[in-house]
This record gives sequence, structure tokens and C-alpha cells, in this order.
Amino acid sequence: MALVHLNFESHYLYNNTDVNIILPDMPRTDKPKDFYRSGKKYKVLWLLHGTFGDYTDWIRKSNVELYACEKDVIIVMPSALNSDYVDWHNFAMGYNMYSYLTEELMPLIYGWYPASDKREDNFIAGLSMGGAGTALYALNHPELFASAYVMSSSPRHYSDTSLSGTQFAGRAKNVIENAGGMDAYLNSYQNTWDLVKKRVEEKADLPEMVFACGTSDTLVYKSFKAFEKYAKEVGLKADFIEVDGYTHEWRFWDLCIQDCLNRFAPKEENAGNAF
Repeated sequence: MALVHLNFESHYLYNNTDVNIILPDMPRTDKPKDFYRSGKKYKVLWLLHGTFGDYTDWIRKSNVELYACEKDVIIVMPSALNSDYVDWHNFAMGYNMYSYLTEELMPLIYGWYPASDKREDNFIAGLSMGGAGTALYALNHPELFASAYVMSSSPRHYSDTSLSGTQFAGRAKNVIENAGGMDAYLNSYQNTWDLVKKRVEEKADLPEMVFACGTSDTLVYKSFKAFEKYAKEVGLKADFIEVDGYTHEWRFWDLCIQDCLNRFAPKEENAGNAF
């Protein structure tokens, strides 16, 4: 397995940014020149980190490199600060994370690496803030992804106060102000709660969607259940997974990434779900 650390100046982020990329292993029975010049295009998982994290999180805190090797896929892990994966036009010179992923990083990966740009070969997943980002991209760009796996997160109603009194209490306020106020936020790409209903009513060809949460996750379990109820009411086709005993933790997310890859890039000898 090859692990690539890419650092470059981003047109959308207005700074140098980091990306980790896991590339498939060359079988020991292959000749290097035959393997590297085969022209084969691989499936891609776009894997997003959570709040306080960066491009190293999944490598440092899970066994994702092992799982990627077993599945023969490319995994791309960008850095996103604490951006919520949205565009922040008024931050310094601008930090446009939402646009960066689809308008810059995806073309870069498709152009420089043996990555398939076909929708059926592209999947997106993430934990916590990265789970919210996963839903954001899946609902706004369903044409880009075949599947989306949201871990320990879900779309929230704008009036959700479940984080009141926590260190995240000011986050919704900042996001709404960044969007230009409540009305602007409600009518924007960021309002994934309402986007779910809109996409269902449009009969949009959404990615296969999975939402997973630990039952002991006091940070998000309540909102996860509220969204599950709402999603069923509006007719969203999705799988909802809850696992007893797990909190907002890497032991749970390591199980999730195995389930994610088993679903989205199954191999006959170990197909199936991790849960």
C-alpha cells in the first residue's frame, strides 16, 4: 500500500493545504512497469475528518490503511479545519472548503492519480463534522457519488438546541451568520434538513445513504433519532444503524469504516456488513 502526503497551494482555500492519499498495493507477482502502466482506474472513497481533526486522523486513529489494501481502493483524506465543509467567504482571504472538494481536489485526484471519475466508482464518508459534510455533498452533488456513509452525525433542524451549553453552542450561530442570516441559510445549500425533503420530492437520484450512531453518544444520538424519524416521514430511502454501548469514539468509527468499505467495495470473500 502506498501512502501519499500531498501539500499544495489551493486556489479555493487561499493557503497551502494537506491531503493524505492511500493508493492500492502492487501484487508481488506483478512487474512494476506492468502494474504502474496498466491504465487501470480504481474506486475512490472521499473520507472526511471531524471537528479538531485533519488529514492525518483516519491514518493515525483507525486501521483504514489495512482495510483499503484489502479492498483495492483509493482513499482521499483532505484537511478541512473546523469549517463544517462549507464556504467561508468572510474568513481572512476566504476559506471555501465546500467548493474546494468538488472544484479543485476531485479534478486533481482524477488528473494525477489512477482514480475513476465515474459516479458508480466514487463514495463519500465521514465522522461527526465529516459526517455532516458527507450529507452536505451527497445531497448537493448526488451526481458525483454512488454512496454516502454518515458516521455519528445527521442533518439537523435549524432550531435544534441539543448542543446548548456545550463548547459547540456558538457554531450554529456562526454558520447562520456566515450564510447571511437565517433566511439566507434556510435557502442555501447548507440547510441539509430541508434539502432531504426537497430531493425526495424532486425524485432525485440520490446516492445510497447510510447513517450510523452509537446509542451512548450523548453528543448526537438525540438528533440522530430525530432525523431518522423525519427521514422516514418524508420518504428518504436510507439505512439507519445504531450500535449499543458506543459513544463519540474511534472504536465505533473503525467499525463504521469497515462496514462502509464492505458495502461500497465488496469482495466476494469478505462481502457483507461489519455490524
